[in-house]
Amino acid sequence: MPKLVFDPADPLSIDALLSTEEIAVRETVRTMLDKRVQPHIAQWFEDGGVEEPRELFKEFGKLGLLGMHLDGYGLPGMSSVEYGLACVELEACDSGIRSMVSVQGSLAMYAIWKFGNEETKQRWLPGMGTGELVGCFGLTEPDHGSDPGSMRTRAKRDGDDWILDGSKMWISNGTFADVAVVWAQTDEGIRGFAVPTDTPGFSAKLIHHKLSLRASATAELVLEGVRLPAEAMFPDVKGLRGPLSCLTEARYGIVWGAMGAARSSFESALEYSKTREQFGRPIGGFQLTQEKLANMCLELHKGLLLALHLGRRKDDVGLTPEQVSFGKLNNVREALDICRNARTILGANGISLEYPVIRHMNNLESVLTYEGTTEMHTLVIGQALTGENAFGGR
Repeated sequence: MPKLVFDPADPLSIDALLSTEEIAVRETVRTMLDKRVQPHIAQWFEDGGVEEPRELFKEFGKLGLLGMHLDGYGLPGMSSVEYGLACVELEACDSGIRSMVSVQGSLAMYAIWKFGNEETKQRWLPGMGTGELVGCFGLTEPDHGSDPGSMRTRAKRDGDDWILDGSKMWISNGTFADVAVVWAQTDEGIRGFAVPTDTPGFSAKLIHHKLSLRASATAELVLEGVRLPAEAMFPDVKGLRGPLSCLTEARYGIVWGAMGAARSSFESALEYSKTREQFGRPIGGFQLTQEKLANMCLELHKGLLLALHLGRRKDDVGLTPEQVSFGKLNNVREALDICRNARTILGANGISLEYPVIRHMNNLESVLTYEGTTEMHTLVIGQALTGENAFGGR
């Protein structure tokens, strides 16, 4: 029987639960990010965006990261667990980088893959998979975030065409996307559309002055009399079921990704505690610091186990939206707490971009509220437990 050894990097031996192929995916993504993104990410964050986002998308495409859990149309068709492991590495680099990939694959591509007609799928999915084409996802509006059913963007029939008017807010990839998946009110309910961004009347305005997710571009989309052919509409989905199923798909990646930001911050704090001396000894030798590190380690690896469990379930039988809410609520909340505690261990250095902690902490403030706020996921679980709908006070 082999001698058992406690590994601080894998205290619960989670790697023993992964296949050789899954570990290979993780290591391949980590190696690429270490070479291509990590040397630049602090500067991109400080400057407010990736210098050449289109080129980065092409590199992600070559690695098979875009729509990696979707099949057909030249897409990788990998497992949910493999996709989740990739999300950990992407977000250990930066939440904005993971968002770029997630919006492309789990929102824009997934919507087209799941709901688009064959012509729409053939037009967009192969190029989006390689990164030659970029997509964004327009659901949130300036006055409607948690209540998408009250959206004001409207699509009206005009002969065989549709005409869209409205605006969408906080849209990742919006300023350089080739196609926008836009959800709009119609006389027959909410419908989805694949909108080429070069269509007359469509514009995207970069949102400035962000202090979170600064490495990724965020836009306001404006649609003024955007005329689309009938085939641009998703034919077989109506109502909120369409956009909410896309959000469930994207939230699954967040369950994993948040643990990447947490891991990066924890590792930074742990290493710092071994080298930073106060009162003549490393601060890692003080009880209060060890308590922080132990609690951070507990929540990090519990979160990874939760993500892995949900990933296995997703691959085997699928997940309910409530289960995804469970994972998103817990893991983002705990990841943010880990980052905040890591910041205290680093002291004044914790606010410097020489270390990743404050960047992760700021980013997670956005991850905490996008694709479902803490309050909304709490009520999703509360309704599932009690059978009572507490949304909107009703």
